[in-house]
Amino acid sequence: MDREEYKRTSLENWQTMAAGWERMRPEVERVMRPVSERMVQALAPQPGDTLLELAAGPGDTGFLAVTLIGDGRLVSSDFSSEMVEVARRRSAELELANVEHRVIDAEEIDLEDDSVDGVLCRFGYMLMPDPAAALAETHRVLRRDGRLALGVWSTGARNPWISVAGRILLDLGLTPPPEPDTPGMFVLADEERLRGLLQGAGFVVETVEDVPVLFEYPDVDAYLRRSVDTGGMFARAWNDATADQRATITARIVDGFEPFAVDGGYELPGVAVVAGARA
Repeated sequence: MDREEYKRTSLENWQTMAAGWERMRPEVERVMRPVSERMVQALAPQPGDTLLELAAGPGDTGFLAVTLIGDGRLVSSDFSSEMVEVARRRSAELELANVEHRVIDAEEIDLEDDSVDGVLCRFGYMLMPDPAAALAETHRVLRRDGRLALGVWSTGARNPWISVAGRILLDLGLTPPPEPDTPGMFVLADEERLRGLLQGAGFVVETVEDVPVLFEYPDVDAYLRRSVDTGGMFARAWNDATADQRATITARIVDGFEPFAVDGGYELPGVAVVAGARA
């Protein structure tokens, strides 16, 4: 799949998935809060700053930061217009007056050079077809000594909350094997590669840290419902599967989750990587 075809397909998927993400927003926000908080700490926003959040989704990371900038401004953006509307509704609920919502392609940011003081991007760069171009654009719009804080996922081995099911789908032939260096959950898990991309875009890397998260499910049915509701690879494979295949998937997930069983369900760990850099 070439770059433009990937972007078209990805946009169609996110437009469709936005409704599920809005339904799941409280749960996603709770689980991801340690990542968002560490990103905001790395960004260190100051009163009066202009901030940009790329691939904002429901917008919760930027909304944490906006409380620190006083009369500053947050541009909350996503390349999916449906996701932008999810964030717009959430900011209205929070009564945030200094947030602008925009549709922005992170690889072609529609902002002037040197126009923002800080950029946030949680789990976005890894899903872009050209993260190097997106980081170069990020550097372009940042003022001198402006800061970037980003989050990506560590390796599949450290994220069984998604990799257990992913391996099952792959083993059953319901998803294709990932191609090297193509967009995906773990494509920026390697710290050396992440640092290289940041430095190649002109950034000075200041911190790269692991941030643990924990996904809790009362049972496998709850895991399946949430995974299908938020869309993505699992939802597409599940929706295309036959009844027999779904039964097999469910049984194998039950087995795969056994090491993570606790009283009252399952606790599935994950590890994100948060990087802070200066332009």
